[in-house]
Amino acid sequence: MPMPSDVRPYRRTEIFTETTVPKALLKAHSTKQDVWALIHVLEGQLVYRINDPTRTAHTEVLTPETPPGVIEPAILHEVEPLGAVRFYVEFHRRAQD
Repeated sequence: MPMPSDVRPYRRTEIFTETTVPKALLKAHSTKQDVWALIHVLEGQLVYRINDPTRTAHTEVLTPETPPGVIEPAILHEVEPLGAVRFYVEFHRRAQD
């Protein structure tokens, strides 16, 4: 699902590698309600898996050549490095008035 056009980036993680990726990202977790995110792969390959019981299971392999992985608010997902990888996550939300 594409991100809404009215969300804006507000924070991003450091660049993770296959050895520095937080363990929490390797198992089912979610963003907060109303927070979208993009997974940007800079080098290598990263499996992005949506495994939320309210959604159809979805798995894709992200690379520097593919569009960023879109994380919907409050949807369970996880990542899995496929060998050497460098990536970061950019968080988005609607502008605060």
